[in-house]
Amino acid sequence: MMHPADLPETVSVFPLPGALLLPRSRLPLHIFEPRYLQMLDDALKTQERLIGMVQPNPCQSDDSKLHQIGCAGRVTQFSETEDGRYLITLTGISRFRVRSELDAFTPYRRCSVSWDGFDRDLGKVERDDAFNRPKFLGLLERFFASRQLSTDWDTLKDADDELLVNSLSMLLDFEPEEKQALLEAPSLRTRRETLVTLIEFAMRGGTNEEKLQ
Repeated sequence: MMHPADLPETVSVFPLPGALLLPRSRLPLHIFEPRYLQMLDDALKTQERLIGMVQPNPCQSDDSKLHQIGCAGRVTQFSETEDGRYLITLTGISRFRVRSELDAFTPYRRCSVSWDGFDRDLGKVERDDAFNRPKFLGLLERFFASRQLSTDWDTLKDADDELLVNSLSMLLDFEPEEKQALLEAPSLRTRRETLVTLIEFAMRGGTNEEKLQ
């Protein structure tokens, strides 16, 4: 487990629309662009082995702008293919707030970041005491049926609150701005409430604007 003092003031960032990483969750990635191959090589040379996942902000007129909040993950698994690509797994460590983007002498982007306000990310697994699991699973079953999706329901039923909510937040096919709302939820309970809202509106055919109001 990392401590706040272990977290660096600058982080290499991977701006990938729709990719959501949450604390204590795992995100598999396929790395093949030369600049991100170098980013991975550089990250593996550090003690922390951190890469920051952050989404581009479509609300900004400048296409290069990033959302203010991302999540740093530690490279916990990686393998190299014969043609030089990497298959890696990031394990979420903590969210961060982008202070500024640095003029780096690297082909990938680096940001000065603040970890303030995300202390719970480095703590124990969160619980949601208000979680009505049978009602939630019923909604999820209807949603999966409407999308003709299948899953291992026994595994879902046995998963703890955080694993269930965070895994669905990461895996379900929501729009990038909806993923950002899930990332920025201040607690597991608010993330679960946001997730329920997104599922319900998706089933009703609501617009993106309606979902996030």
